[in-house]
Amino acid sequence: MYYSYYGLKSAPFAVVPDPTFIYWAKPHSMAFAMLQYGIANHAGFTVITGEIGAGKTTLIRQLLGKLPVHMNVALLSNVQGGRGELLQWVLMAFDQEYEDQSYVSLYKRFETFLSKAHHEGKRNVLIIDEAQNLGTDTLEELRMLSNINTHEQELLQIILSGQPELKQLLSAPELTQFVQRISSDFHLALLEHGDVSHYIDHRLKTAGANRRLFADDAYHLISSATRGTPRLINILCDTSLMYGYAMEEPIITADIVQQVLNDKRQYGVFPLPSAVKPL
Repeated sequence: MYYSYYGLKSAPFAVVPDPTFIYWAKPHSMAFAMLQYGIANHAGFTVITGEIGAGKTTLIRQLLGKLPVHMNVALLSNVQGGRGELLQWVLMAFDQEYEDQSYVSLYKRFETFLSKAHHEGKRNVLIIDEAQNLGTDTLEELRMLSNINTHEQELLQIILSGQPELKQLLSAPELTQFVQRISSDFHLALLEHGDVSHYIDHRLKTAGANRRLFADDAYHLISSATRGTPRLINILCDTSLMYGYAMEEPIITADIVQQVLNDKRQYGVFPLPSAVKPL
């Protein structure tokens, strides 16, 4: 709605993960490097954790676009402990038959699939997003599935991405053996204050902006209100541009951002830090 008014060609602050708009702040560059390192070095398990909205899923999408065609890649993002056999979920993700068979039959099917791919020169990568939902029992089941690898044949690599609760899960004593299988891991931090303005400008430029659309005081308020959470920055910037368009303002100031914050506090849902007070 505000795109043409501000000279934009696309939505700069969509909350759906889109690798096109990745801003390579240091934490995101490091996290992606660890993902690539895990793939390149045939890590059995790679784990990426981070706060809600930090950009983990966007990095996963970026990785998917960079993996070579000779890899069989399966992505799961809705698995929860206790909601079905993990092996069935995994077979489904690899586009294999998974229904109406015993566990032994399913395991044999899985082993045959992985071995066949390995002999054809293909690598098999399983990526589980939102892995904090798995629970300790399912994570242990996942470790047991990884036993299909041997010192002679690496048939399956596994990447887990999840919220900080995943780190807590992995600290449980019963998952000690699981943790010992993790070869590559990183915790994705939120954007630092100095990165927020660059993040906003990067997304705007990618969307077609040819001038600055946010004032310096607006950057500062957005950084404080969101504490550097990319998803919240997107929500706040998107709504601020809508307000600016409605007010026919050529640039988004702190006053406009504060009005958005005030309205969201009163009429909507927005997790504001207590230090940010309405005008």
